[in-house]
Amino acid sequence: MIAGIDFGSKLAGTTVLAWFDGQQLQLEQTAKGQDADALLEQWVAEKSIQQIFMDAPLSLPGVYTGEGNDYFYRAGDRGLGAMSPLFLGGLTARAMRLAAGWRKAGVEVYEAYPGALWKEIGDKKLAYKKDTSHLTDCLALLQKHWPVDLPAPTNWHQFDALLALSTGWRYQQSLAKAYGEAQEGRIYV
Repeated sequence: MIAGIDFGSKLAGTTVLAWFDGQQLQLEQTAKGQDADALLEQWVAEKSIQQIFMDAPLSLPGVYTGEGNDYFYRAGDRGLGAMSPLFLGGLTARAMRLAAGWRKAGVEVYEAYPGALWKEIGDKKLAYKKDTSHLTDCLALLQKHWPVDLPAPTNWHQFDALLALSTGWRYQQSLAKAYGEAQEGRIYV
């Protein structure tokens, strides 16, 4: 079982888990006021997920572990034009904590960047993350990369979870691209 996570604020109701069991793909989103971290831990355990591709920084710049001299960005962040894990602060810490727990339980956890995947496979004419009326057309384009029917997302958080899961699918098919340094943390697209 493989999953993609669009990771949001803890209580905002914007965290989404997309998972694929080899035949069917499903989405589950937190509700406002629910503890996203606790629900993710529950869902991952209940569904016996073995691989997670998470849209959140899962490491800090190498300078914090004695490598390099960049205090703000990892090599992967620079290569993709991504935000600094430090700018995202608490979200980064929460994601790193969850990933550490899952890895301890034997789950493989990878960092995904849905926005970069959309830049690669998407269409610039579509208003990705700007106009929800484009969700249907964006889904139709993403569907071309899947052998099974994708569920229709109702918001961009759900679509990003599908993109994170798509990165996992690409990884399993040896099509994903890795950015950054292994010792500092790779970002997959």
